[in-house]
Amino acid sequence: MQPRNMSMSGVVDLAAVKAAQEAKAKAEQARAESARQGGGGAVSPSSLVIDVSEADFERDVLQRSTEVPVVIDFWAEWCEPCKQLSPLLERLATEYNGRFVLAKIDVDANQMLMQQFGVQGIPAVFAVVAGQALPLFQGAAPEAQIRGTLDQLIQVAEERFGLVGITVDPDAEAAAPVVEAPAGPYDALLEAAVQALDAGDMAGAVQAYKNVLSDDPGNTEAKLGLGQAELLQRVQGLDPQKVRTDAAQNPGDVQAQVAAADLDLVGGHVEDAFGRLVDTVARSAGDDRDTARVRLLELFEVVGGDDPRVTTARTALARVLF
Repeated sequence: MQPRNMSMSGVVDLAAVKAAQEAKAKAEQARAESARQGGGGAVSPSSLVIDVSEADFERDVLQRSTEVPVVIDFWAEWCEPCKQLSPLLERLATEYNGRFVLAKIDVDANQMLMQQFGVQGIPAVFAVVAGQALPLFQGAAPEAQIRGTLDQLIQVAEERFGLVGITVDPDAEAAAPVVEAPAGPYDALLEAAVQALDAGDMAGAVQAYKNVLSDDPGNTEAKLGLGQAELLQRVQGLDPQKVRTDAAQNPGDVQAQVAAADLDLVGGHVEDAFGRLVDTVARSAGDDRDTARVRLLELFEVVGGDDPRVTTARTALARVLF
């Protein structure tokens, strides 16, 4: 799953977002469809703060952003500033009572989302409004500053996109029935893969995704997950400093360049990873050239074919190959 329609204009400069009017129309259509299907009712307070993964990003962030601004908190367990910022954002989400929803994304478990948003450090806070992604701020910030940013976000969401938030029912918590979605044919295997990733068992995750693809070769979620798991498995246990030193000192060593490109991608340096491998293809031949080319194609699959950085790199690859 790829975040789509992501404009990185600042909140103040939303008027410059070319797709604003189209996004507003789509948001209005989505709200009308939700109302037609009986949706759009009051929600419980606990639903104002949600944990989001790559698998449910489209549903819980992109689709929800057609009804209410979604603020994204990129965090990690080891991040000390996150331990101050995250509870503050959670408290404000409750206090603002449905004017925005807080989506928490653990970057260790969702590194592709971190890369797709261009997150360079955490904590990092973004918003998605009617499918448009907006950077808010990075690092810990005073509460007064955060409130001002949220107030501005809410104002822009109302004026430019017609988003007025969602209704919160404090009594809905106990009354809401627990409804489990019907399990798909591969849900258990996909969940096993996610659990293996969370536990750092990359081999287990790779095997779980392969088990799905053996029966359903076209399963998009399993194909994307397999590429990500294999990438994380390759970099697991590497010494980043040694890998980068080897690559810098031995530009003709294809294996060194391939390993460094993997680290580049995991670290969010997508263009660096692609550029390194394109250059390696250009100056190598035979099996070495094929090794670099195949790894580049694998990294294209990890990032996603609709990413403009992939399109640019494909063009560069074609130039050096032909």
